[in-house]
Amino acid sequence: MKRIIARLDIKGPNLVKGIHLEGLRVLGSPEKFAKFYYDSGADEIIFQDVVASLYERNSLHKIISNTVKDIFIPITVGGGLRNFEDIQSALRAGADKVTLNTAAVRKPKIINELSQKFGSSTIALALEVIKKSNGKYYAFVDNGREETGLEAVQWVKKAEELGVGEILITSVDRDGTSEGYDLELLEKIRESVNVPLIAHGGASDFENIKDALGYVDAIAIASAFHYGSYKNLNNEESQRKEGNFSFLDSKNIFNKVRTFSIRELKEYLNDNNISHRPIE
Repeated sequence: MKRIIARLDIKGPNLVKGIHLEGLRVLGSPEKFAKFYYDSGADEIIFQDVVASLYERNSLHKIISNTVKDIFIPITVGGGLRNFEDIQSALRAGADKVTLNTAAVRKPKIINELSQKFGSSTIALALEVIKKSNGKYYAFVDNGREETGLEAVQWVKKAEELGVGEILITSVDRDGTSEGYDLELLEKIRESVNVPLIAHGGASDFENIKDALGYVDAIAIASAFHYGSYKNLNNEESQRKEGNFSFLDSKNIFNKVRTFSIRELKEYLNDNNISHRPIE
């Protein structure tokens, strides 16, 4: 059964979105967006602290604890999680799973250590990938800013051997562009490992999403959901405390990003006989 996941990038108390994981733009309250997605039929929520690497800490605990009061689907948390205490704190706040990137790259054996302590289904690898001029894909950290030198395919193989339970694949090249998932990348990863895969970065038309689901177990979507949902949420006073709303309120941004709802996507999947959790 395929999963539809809403990904929320967080900076401080705000939901943000950028392109290629940069140029972050404030959109509003992550708690309100998460509740909207839950009510709309999302199967899971991913919260990613996009500045955690800069401060070497994850600051999502309050957002998580507020969110779990109103939604009852799995929540995954990532960004700045580096040790047992960080993971334990996130889980106590209400997260069901966590993603590791920088910590796993710096100390790969931590994957094995944490998988044994918390269970492999709790520990996912966040893979940020950029395709270089030689045609190969490489893993990056710090929201796609820092190159690791690790070839993506070799890295995921090692992570699977170390006990990671799932892999979230983010194409930095495609993020926020609406150019479609990088199917070549997804195919290479799928051929290399057996753990569940989540595709993120570039969601465009439904046909591309269907093709991506041929390689992965779930898709994580940000821009296409956020900019569509923004139209439904942007009249709330609490949503407008910070951000360039004169730009967001113009139609320019919405013309560049194809938007659709979770319901519309699930109806398409249903019409194409792709198994998924129905909207209740």
